[in-house]
Amino acid sequence: MPKRTSRRPVQRVMAATIATAGALALSVTGATAHAAEPLDYVALGDSYSAGSGVLPVDVTNLLCLRSTANYPRVIASTTGARLTDVTCGAARTSHFTQSQYPGVPPQLNALDTGTDLVTLTIGGNDNNTFINAVTSCGTAGVLSGGKGSPCKDRYGTSFVDQIETNTYPALKAALNGVRAKAPGARVAALGYPWIVPASADPSCFAKLPIAEGDVPYLRGIQARLNAAVQRAAAETGAVFVDFARVSEGHDACAAPGTRWIEPLLFSTNLVPVHPNALGERRMAEHAMSVLGLG
Repeated sequence: MPKRTSRRPVQRVMAATIATAGALALSVTGATAHAAEPLDYVALGDSYSAGSGVLPVDVTNLLCLRSTANYPRVIASTTGARLTDVTCGAARTSHFTQSQYPGVPPQLNALDTGTDLVTLTIGGNDNNTFINAVTSCGTAGVLSGGKGSPCKDRYGTSFVDQIETNTYPALKAALNGVRAKAPGARVAALGYPWIVPASADPSCFAKLPIAEGDVPYLRGIQARLNAAVQRAAAETGAVFVDFARVSEGHDACAAPGTRWIEPLLFSTNLVPVHPNALGERRMAEHAMSVLGLG
């Protein structure tokens, strides 16, 4: 009779192969599931982060005038991130560690060691830089009929001096506070898109009454603020999202549908001199591009 060959070694090899394949499949599935976990995303910052003036308004906190169409919501909806949005209109760097309004805790309270991503736009309200510069230059522009540089002549370097002396160290402290609370997070500090063009546009005076010589002056103040944000970000390990190039031509003097920032007068926003819905969307898109998200 022909010798009978045992099937047991073959069965053992097949069983081992199936077990190995199953383990690999489970490993790949587990890795895929882990990779697909949504980011724990916390949004901090002021009215440019909150989208103040853009409808619809988040009715869960009317004090902060936070929009449900702000750039953090756009980022979260695009990436599938789990968003905790504590942005608040009129916030200063001090409100990262102090309550801004009754019932509104310090913004850093939203962070913890499990936070993966943090975005923020902050600094423009420190020293009331934006509101003082825009209203002061607007008033001076009206009184001068749009001629000369009355705002620069009166205020000189006072705005940029305050940025360097007060805002920059406050920005650095705020970003260090973010890092301490969320040591594993990727932190993105967004700059402010251009409010005014590089040079005066006479057709814009009715909407943004800044004297022709004060347009570059006001833009220079904003440039110094953005530079302070960039410097603080670099020194604290945060990513700076620069809008200097991409927001060119989308300032408050641009036409509706093109501008990202609404003018002081005849604004379509509830809050003038702030990003509109298009601006918030473009801020989100550029931030995601810089961060490699989406």
